[in-house]
Amino acid sequence: MASRRLLECAVRGSRMGARGTITRRFGVVPETKAPSSSQELINLEYEYSAHNYHPIPMVFSQARGSTIWDPEGNKYLDFLSAYSAVNQGHCHPRIMNALIEQTEKLTLSSRAFYNDRFPLFAQRITSMFGYDMVLPMNTGAEGVETALKLARKWGYEKKRIPKNEAIIVSCCGCFHGRTLAAISLSCDNEATRGFGPLLPGQLKVDFGDEVSLEKIFKEKGDRVAGFLFEPIQGEAGVIIPKEGYLKAVRDLCTKYKVLMIADEIQSGLGRSGRMLACDWEEVRPDVVILGKALGGGVIPVSAVLADKDVMLCIRPGEHGSTFGGNPLASAVAVASLDVIREEGLVERSAELGEDLRRLLREVQQHFPNFIKEIRGKGLFNAVELNSKALFPVSAYDVCLKLKERGVLAKPTHNTIIRLTPPLSISLDELKLGTKALVEVLKADLPKMREEKPEQVASPEPEVCDRCGRTLYA
Repeated sequence: MASRRLLECAVRGSRMGARGTITRRFGVVPETKAPSSSQELINLEYEYSAHNYHPIPMVFSQARGSTIWDPEGNKYLDFLSAYSAVNQGHCHPRIMNALIEQTEKLTLSSRAFYNDRFPLFAQRITSMFGYDMVLPMNTGAEGVETALKLARKWGYEKKRIPKNEAIIVSCCGCFHGRTLAAISLSCDNEATRGFGPLLPGQLKVDFGDEVSLEKIFKEKGDRVAGFLFEPIQGEAGVIIPKEGYLKAVRDLCTKYKVLMIADEIQSGLGRSGRMLACDWEEVRPDVVILGKALGGGVIPVSAVLADKDVMLCIRPGEHGSTFGGNPLASAVAVASLDVIREEGLVERSAELGEDLRRLLREVQQHFPNFIKEIRGKGLFNAVELNSKALFPVSAYDVCLKLKERGVLAKPTHNTIIRLTPPLSISLDELKLGTKALVEVLKADLPKMREEKPEQVASPEPEVCDRCGRTLYA
């Protein structure tokens, strides 16, 4: 009876205890049927989860390769790949087997001890990419944070930058995550507003403008520790620099003794049709950040690669992660890298990317007023829409209609649709995706334009809070 009374007290809730302390109470989960429909699940998430995303209203229930099923059994083609985290395809059997086998043995040791999986992963990834050492983390944002700390430490120890004066240069339009350090580099007003003060020691330069970059290096080069950039800007809308830019950056960083730091979290691991996007110009950065597809769509894994001269600037106790380099993640990462190499996904991405852009340009020829530009490398592609011609319909509206026609994509900056399917996708599936886009533009768009309220205001060009540049018209 006493135990029952204690349980009843816990269920009833918290009450003030001695000296004004609060005894927490826990509610009983209602004995109702678990939600199973898509709308029930969407409603549940809206009620109990922070509203920090604006998803396409479609619920993933099962997935294999390039195919997704919702709880009702409807089938979709994935043209987003979890922002390139699923390059190998959903639930790849080899990666899943590595996960299952390791889960049954050991999942976590922390770096307070050694484990028998991380050394093998470290050896595999460093030899594969040609660097001396790796520092493992979990998420892409953590990888960026690690690279920033590493650059500062190197700057103070090796370049002799005065204390607390190290500068990191990054590009306008960049996206490196949503931690405070990452947004301190950002030109995205949504990411920065309301979160100040931002991290000091940051300078911006236009992406693709090596002349302006050298000007910064000339003026402040003695205090610049690193230049952090995406070889292809993903969140900005798959922005590809002019040919020769990456080589110019490499030459400038060498000349002014600045670490060239490539954020290949999204552009790497075959996405652009090369193992690294920097490989398009045969450029070797001083530091490479990997993530997303390194975990095969199964578990978060990120890694920072560098040579000993840079990496050994960080010593025991100065940086780390409880889960970084855990045996489960290490086993999955090795399998993920093996799948990319052994299944020829890099070459497949290059070949199918050409096919996809050819198909998309055929669509553009039929709808030149609505499609402003097709661009990409490998299976890293974007369709930029003409916002004035499309008005009052947005890229998000187009993605909603694509979803109704069985294709999953997501817009960026209101006018651009990224198309980044798994590298394992087939040509027939690419054709189905472009066919759906044709149907949306031909059949759905006229109706959407008629149904949109007339009082909707034309979108104003977005201006960066930091530099005053017009970002996305």
